[in-house]
Amino acid sequence: MNEHPAKAAVRTRTNNATLRFTMVRSQETGNYTAVKVTRRVPETLAGLRLDKALARMFPEHSRNRLQRWLRDGHVSLDSRSAKPKQKIWGGERVEILPQPGPSDTAHRPESIALDIVYEDDEVLVINKPAGLVVHPGSGNWKGTLLNALLHHSPQLAAIPRAGIVHRLDKETSGLLVVAKTLRAQTELVRQLHAKTVKREYLALVHGAVRAGGEVNAPLGRDPRNRTRMAVVPAGRSALTRYKVAKRFAHVSLLECSLDTGRTHQIRVHMQSLGHPLVGDPVYRGGRRSEGEHGRLKRQALHAARLEFSHPVSGARRRFAAPLPEDFRALLNSLR
Repeated sequence: MNEHPAKAAVRTRTNNATLRFTMVRSQETGNYTAVKVTRRVPETLAGLRLDKALARMFPEHSRNRLQRWLRDGHVSLDSRSAKPKQKIWGGERVEILPQPGPSDTAHRPESIALDIVYEDDEVLVINKPAGLVVHPGSGNWKGTLLNALLHHSPQLAAIPRAGIVHRLDKETSGLLVVAKTLRAQTELVRQLHAKTVKREYLALVHGAVRAGGEVNAPLGRDPRNRTRMAVVPAGRSALTRYKVAKRFAHVSLLECSLDTGRTHQIRVHMQSLGHPLVGDPVYRGGRRSEGEHGRLKRQALHAARLEFSHPVSGARRRFAAPLPEDFRALLNSLR
């Protein structure tokens, strides 16, 4: 049986897969440096289409990512442009120039305005607007508070999570403290664990809340919908205290304080009481924001006050953030 000419030509080069890396100086993107990867096609893959062979030769990359790089011209075969459906015969040299995915370039500085309440050499207190994601993640790889912080203080690139020690939901407004040094971050995290950081929120909820109280109920992923949180017996401990600040027709303004800082804690705890937050699209308990309540296009939750001990001086520091315009306008409409 005659051997295919292309296969015979490459047999003399190698019968084993080899690997080498070349740093490509011209392909830098932010903090990401492209690395060219070269591998020889093992003869066990002879006869396969290139796109199928790539999945076996580069298992560290997803099929979708390899297909995209092949389509965009970042894959070559024996120094020539490669096509997905072309057959390989074993021994060819495949070169891939991996391209950064969204998560690879997520920690880039971006010029995003910050409402700075306080700043010194150790800490930064931010009044976060509704709509700003705190940390990059799935679906939000740029335009976050972290990106803004890296632009404002480039030295934060040396601090884990750019100094962020606690978070607010995307559509929750209000106060956050950020550490500017490792020493400050370590101390603030210690205070959070010791529950000496005081965080107070204003929440507008559906229904007439008769009196203050507390919700001590564990929180975890909703077993019926993993994108939501719920009160679940095996969840993590969570304690929310609340008192009534003002009652309106059909809604109540609450002052909530946290002993813990679980994801969506106030929103889930209030729903569990039958008083979901006005405007909350996820935990509204079957209620819809109608009429005047529709003025607020998000959950009615604002981190109004923040108190902690300065990580260096030890002095107790207290900060307050006024209600944002949309929340204030809704309250005025209810009076």
